[in-house]
Amino acid sequence: MAMRQTPLTCSGHTRPVVDLAFSGITPYGYFLISACKDGKPMLRQGDTGDWIGTFLGHKGAVWGATLNKEATKAATAAADFSAKVWDAVTGEEVLTLAHKHIVKTVDFTQDSNSLLTAGNDKLLRIYDLNKPEAEPQEISGHTSAIKKALWCNNDQQILSAADDKTIRLWDKTSSEAVKTLTFDQAVSSMEYIPDGEILVITYGKTVAFYNAHSLDLIKTVDAPTSIHSASLHPDKDYFVAGGDDFKLYKYDYTTKEEMESYKGHFGPVHCVRFSPDGELYASGSEDGTLRLWQTAVGKTYGLWKCVLPACTTEELASENSDAIYCPPEIKA
Repeated sequence: MAMRQTPLTCSGHTRPVVDLAFSGITPYGYFLISACKDGKPMLRQGDTGDWIGTFLGHKGAVWGATLNKEATKAATAAADFSAKVWDAVTGEEVLTLAHKHIVKTVDFTQDSNSLLTAGNDKLLRIYDLNKPEAEPQEISGHTSAIKKALWCNNDQQILSAADDKTIRLWDKTSSEAVKTLTFDQAVSSMEYIPDGEILVITYGKTVAFYNAHSLDLIKTVDAPTSIHSASLHPDKDYFVAGGDDFKLYKYDYTTKEEMESYKGHFGPVHCVRFSPDGELYASGSEDGTLRLWQTAVGKTYGLWKCVLPACTTEELASENSDAIYCPPEIKA
């Protein structure tokens, strides 16, 4: 017997959702930002999916989005050759950072004073947000477009993944590459876990875990489909992954055994992330929706107010359960 997983479906976007990120836990809970090809990143309450607001100003697809830990600032990366910084409380645009090509990724330092950007011009840029008029520090070395760049190791180093089939670890001060990992295909996603210094990457059907300091391999897990994104639970008990077959897979991190798989989306899953409290994970898809999934199915949490009846795995496979949540402000 298995519990029926009933995801909360957050509508509002009109094109594929390609990136998402949670804030840290604040006195007001935690928050979720989504990047979408419709050019309109959205902010939501993280535990319920309640729509809070839409950041308006980009003139092209938004490929990357992030929040600082306090959820007071947001940053977005877009196809209009710009990255933007936003006041996440008022929704107002604070700063536009012009680039020479499509921007794919943005990441704040822990103190929110610096912003890391990267994209199709193959360069990493570090902006001092206290001196926005100053030229950014530029770091070069990749030979193809950079799809993800993240601060790591107390913001003293940078991890970047590019279409040149490499992941590189950079020293912020010297701008030099410390280590390079080379793969036989491009990396599709990258997540950095500060607690434990773990790097989670996906390529092809593989989810791989590395030590973020040494880039030594910890373990790999092969999935039944091409995986676009994976996320490790804050307690490192499980990880989830999603990809081409529209499903979300949950694995035991220690044993690598598949624990659950659910089909809820109507298109490939582009991004998946655990919430900071580990109670849920969010997924974004080609179908234009975000979905929130319970880590412990049937637990009373957020909008999941009651325990669902048990069902057989055959019933689970045949049922496409949708608890659709669409806030009235953006309801079609």
